[in-house]
Amino acid sequence: MSQGPRSGLAAVSSALLAMSRHLEVRDVLKTIVASARELLDAQYAALGVPDDHGGFAQFVVDGVSDRQWKAIGPLPRQHGILAAMLQEAKVERLADVRKDPRFEGWPSAHPDMSDFLGLPIRDGDEVIGALFLANKNCPKPDGSCGFTQEDEELLSILAQHAAIALTNARLYERSRELTIAEERSRLAHELHDAVSQKLFSLRLTAQAATALVDRDPARAKGELHQVAALAAEAADELRAAVVELRPAALDEDGLVATLRTQIQVLDRAHTARVTFAGRGVKALPSAQEEAVLRVAQEALHNALRHSGGEHVDVTLDRRGSGAVLRVTDDGDGFDPKAIRRAGRHLGLVSMRDRASGVGGTLTVESAPGKGTVIEMEVPGG
Repeated sequence: MSQGPRSGLAAVSSALLAMSRHLEVRDVLKTIVASARELLDAQYAALGVPDDHGGFAQFVVDGVSDRQWKAIGPLPRQHGILAAMLQEAKVERLADVRKDPRFEGWPSAHPDMSDFLGLPIRDGDEVIGALFLANKNCPKPDGSCGFTQEDEELLSILAQHAAIALTNARLYERSRELTIAEERSRLAHELHDAVSQKLFSLRLTAQAATALVDRDPARAKGELHQVAALAAEAADELRAAVVELRPAALDEDGLVATLRTQIQVLDRAHTARVTFAGRGVKALPSAQEEAVLRVAQEALHNALRHSGGEHVDVTLDRRGSGAVLRVTDDGDGFDPKAIRRAGRHLGLVSMRDRASGVGGTLTVESAPGKGTVIEMEVPGG
């Protein structure tokens, strides 16, 4: 066997191993694209996951800078050669994509492309993505297609395994979403079982006190003391039920992985771009990890539901033996003092309580038209 095929097989093996290391869908997509571009030595690579409305639910590129990608503009639609790959489910290998009659042009900031290789990613009969490369790094003295039949075969092998990796990642994320739904259901049962009987007793005792207040004030006073005691017990049991319900993902994966997964789900579910970066954070005491997660969830809810911003950035950085969480949005902002005076807290009170409850601090920076930054610091162990 020649040296070329051995190198190709080794590269395919490396690409497959890289794909198998990831479970989150976006990480799998990025790995597939990067592996394909490296495997075929192309200048550009991209992978689109189609939606049901003529566009793409996700679109990942490699070889294009972030600045250039932003300048290109909206994601492409399913038209031209992309549509042919998705609808006809066949390989497209072209000497010059610009000369193909189906070519419909591209935005002014789009890089210029010539030779092109694209193929669908299939799960059985379903096309779940389109993988394509452009501008193979090789001499092209006669203007012929830089991509060969061997390139097509290698990319086909990669696409088959990419389908498996992508399907597994989708199943993994779906299972995580189901876990969250199961936790919510369990919380409802916990709250009902732990608190409902206490509330029923409290109601009966209050009714007894009301009946006695005129004819036997002393007994009514005693019943009211019992009301206070029952209310305190109900509050304690409610708090215990919530504290006990530590998210399963937090125990299994840790704080950074749990945040990353939840933020990826939010990024897909909302029009705003939601990003996450975790840098150098070590494991924290369990109570601190849960408090950080809950504050992040509350801050994200506020940013996505109320701020009107286009970007929400979440960072978790190490600070000494502890960590600092920052949730930043470019939305409408608000006057924190005015919010307090109006009696509307946007969850700020509960977030501060969570932070102080684990020895941490919470600060809020915001102003009308200036976006919002919520920062929480915890001391670590």
